[in-house]
Amino acid sequence: MRMAQHLRRRLNNLRTTSPAGLGAGFTLLEMMIVIAIMLILLGIGAGRYEMSITRAKEAALKEDLSVMRRAIDQFTIDKEAPPQSLQDLVTAGYLRGIPVDPFTHRRNWRTSENEVVLTPEQTQFGITNVHSASNQISPFTHTPYSSW
Repeated sequence: MRMAQHLRRRLNNLRTTSPAGLGAGFTLLEMMIVIAIMLILLGIGAGRYEMSITRAKEAALKEDLSVMRRAIDQFTIDKEAPPQSLQDLVTAGYLRGIPVDPFTHRRNWRTSENEVVLTPEQTQFGITNVHSASNQISPFTHTPYSSW
């Protein structure tokens, strides 16, 4: 009988005691530790996200430059004269459109004109190369994008 009374009293104590009194909640220190860990992980994730965005922009820039340079060379070989502007490549159908520079967000490419002859029949000079107009420096190669 004593055991039954003891169990009843204990059960009544459990029912009347608040959950916070039983340690069912979190202390301020525990919450601060969890928040600190979350902030650290968030900081690491944000840094990696920014670097992956930069890598994607660099890959797009390299591809755009490669496509435009091939179009310039092909135009020069086919027409026996280099293009006078990037718009000439679009007009002649070598490009669908002038791509947007991923770093300047404009179609403001720097072109260079050299007296380079690709075919013996070439009599004119014009655009021979194209570069980004961005003055930013790559965090990976430590070179300006305008030199690519």
